[in-house]
Amino acid sequence: MTPPPEDLASEDAKVPAPASPDALRDAILSVAAGDADSFAGLYDATSARVHGLVLRVLRDPAQAEEVTQEVYLEVFRRAAGFDPARGSALAWILTLAHRRAVDRVRSSQSQSDRDVAYESRANTQEPDPTGEAALATLEAQRVRTALEQLSERQAEAIRLAYLDGLTQTQVADRLGIPLGTAKTRLRDGLLALRRIVSAPRQRKEE
Repeated sequence: MTPPPEDLASEDAKVPAPASPDALRDAILSVAAGDADSFAGLYDATSARVHGLVLRVLRDPAQAEEVTQEVYLEVFRRAAGFDPARGSALAWILTLAHRRAVDRVRSSQSQSDRDVAYESRANTQEPDPTGEAALATLEAQRVRTALEQLSERQAEAIRLAYLDGLTQTQVADRLGIPLGTAKTRLRDGLLALRRIVSAPRQRKEE
């Protein structure tokens, strides 16, 4: 039987130990409230494990980098939906990562043996992949519209990473800035995007 995403990530001895479960839980709740510093800490504490899990599924370093970035955009968009009573913060993030990685395999390896193998490992309660693909298209459209409301520097970095699929290192090289500066722009840009993209939904709910 295939171990759950959290167990898969913990098998890699090279992945650093995560922050405490309580710290990660509090970080996600703070992200849901719009705290940029908490997102940076959450990213630093979990990104190595997320990337390791995604890489195991995709077996392609370039795609793994891209999907990892998509996972954290999804964490931003869905942070308010995290329920500590239903599981740990790390398990929640790794489940998002596993599903997104499997979706990438499905879209690029449709009807192949590899697709069938990964599909059998997916969560049986996953939404229909066709519906998720449609939602992903809508989300991409919202992101492109939201980019127009970011600062020029943040928008440029997000376009290169999220729309063009460059890694953080490639973004830094393309913009001629230090890697740390590129990471900061991406994190701040993702936070701003989350606020902009979620604003229409919040108004509808009200």
